[in-house]
Amino acid sequence: MAARTKRKETFRLKRLCNIEDQIRGEGFEIIAGVDEAGRGPLAGPLVAAACILPEGYKLRRIDDSKRLTSELRYTLYQDLILHPEIHFGVGVVEAAEIDSLNIHNATLEAMRRAIFRLSKTPQFLLVDGCHVPDCEIPSESIVDGDQKAQVIAAASILAKVTRDHIMIGYHDLYPEYGFHDHKGYGTKKHQDAIDAHGPTPIHRMSFGRLLTVAEKKVTVGASEAKPDQSVSGSNEEVIVELWPTRED
Repeated sequence: MAARTKRKETFRLKRLCNIEDQIRGEGFEIIAGVDEAGRGPLAGPLVAAACILPEGYKLRRIDDSKRLTSELRYTLYQDLILHPEIHFGVGVVEAAEIDSLNIHNATLEAMRRAIFRLSKTPQFLLVDGCHVPDCEIPSESIVDGDQKAQVIAAASILAKVTRDHIMIGYHDLYPEYGFHDHKGYGTKKHQDAIDAHGPTPIHRMSFGRLLTVAEKKVTVGASEAKPDQSVSGSNEEVIVELWPTRED
């Protein structure tokens, strides 16, 4: 049974690398995967990550971050950021900027920032979704790309774990909202907290029911609510933990 499971995982990883192998066959050696986390929440930033994996690299159990448990996702995140030949960059767009740009443009901007924070310049981009950011690098968008290409799955994990830890940090500023639990998504607990306390500076006022909130109670000034979230990684610089608290 163990041998069969190992063969199945080997085949799955080979399939996840097919797109990258095809692009390398076209002469592009440095390929970056790009993905985002946090398009749908009512609060918090949108985070994108770009990641370059070494040729031939395969990470067991890697998958779309949404398919992973929080424990496995964090383990794979550590594997990625501590690998000496993996390069990554993270781009963050805050709630107020999302309101100004709209969520589509904010997504492309976060991706662009992540790409330009890479410590190594990619020759080709594989981007999750239907659209690619404007950065003058040959690229291809892939719907459900985090389930079809290992390098995009890696970016999805980096983006998701980064954003989750940002929201855990915001829980310390706004404990009554439960950001450590729902990460800003529109759960009943979150919506009840908005009704009771009003929105904070990290709420997206252009989203859903927040548009109809009549009395906007701001808990603290926006300048107090922005931990340093611009991060990048290379052979000599890695982020071990963005926040001292891990998600349960």
